[in-house]
Amino acid sequence: MKQTSSAPVSPKDLLIEAGVNFSVAAVLPTVLSLAVILPLQGAMGEGFEETLVYRYLSFALPQICFAAAAVLWFCRRRKPLRTFYTPCKWYFYPLALALAFGLLFAFNQLNESFVRLLELIGYRRTTDEPVTQEMLSGGYLALSLLVIAILPAFFEETIFRGVQISSMRESGWGTLPSVLICGAMFSLFHGNPEQTPYQFLCGVCYALLAERSGSPFPSMLAHFANNAAILVLGAALGTEWTFPQTAEIAVTVSAAVVFVAAVTALLLLGRKTRRKGGTRGAWKYFLASGAGIAMCALQWILLFVTRAAA
Repeated sequence: MKQTSSAPVSPKDLLIEAGVNFSVAAVLPTVLSLAVILPLQGAMGEGFEETLVYRYLSFALPQICFAAAAVLWFCRRRKPLRTFYTPCKWYFYPLALALAFGLLFAFNQLNESFVRLLELIGYRRTTDEPVTQEMLSGGYLALSLLVIAILPAFFEETIFRGVQISSMRESGWGTLPSVLICGAMFSLFHGNPEQTPYQFLCGVCYALLAERSGSPFPSMLAHFANNAAILVLGAALGTEWTFPQTAEIAVTVSAAVVFVAAVTALLLLGRKTRRKGGTRGAWKYFLASGAGIAMCALQWILLFVTRAAA
């Protein structure tokens, strides 16, 4: 007989499943890279890392792994998709766009300030842009939007603001620790010292959006809008796009106002979803996610050490 609903799962099992889900999503890209990119690099020789094939694969492979991690989680939980990808009130979508605008233009110097601090202890920023101007021209822009904006918005949000945050919610964790831990895991996953603070802030805001709306869709929209805006601006103004000083001040101030208004609205509109509480059973979650945390931390450290020694 076909089973149409998920079996009851204890909070302990939920946290373990969520931790394993993060580990799979974090470790699998390295495994797949070794299985796919290294053989291609050996076959194509020196300079492979500068090719479009390599650049697009470096963006696409993690999303394939996230999709696999999501499928594995759904199969183990036997959770119907309609109970996971749930709709929400319409006003969370304009709030998502407001958050994306505020984050991108009010905090675009956050990473710059953090890198300057890292440089005080020997770090040297990278000069190699992961997205080249060629990837933003002609038909390549559409492909770039697919692998850098659309796929991450769907699959990364499914994992972080779907699997992770919903498991924390169902396990009785408080809203504040859930949002902060989800943001930290999101930032850690990206493993790039230069993006650490901005990715953490984005992760926290997206998690708050998912918590308040009860749906992963608004955070998907915010994630897509952030990545797509960077690509479109890069196509129009160059990969290192900047505004004239007067325009930059106006945009930054406007974005800061919009960001504060959006966060305030989220806090007010979602008061009924606020949960008090700590992180009971957190050690189970962190134990199960330990492999993924170790992999991401190792990547962060190796990247830092490599650039500090350059």
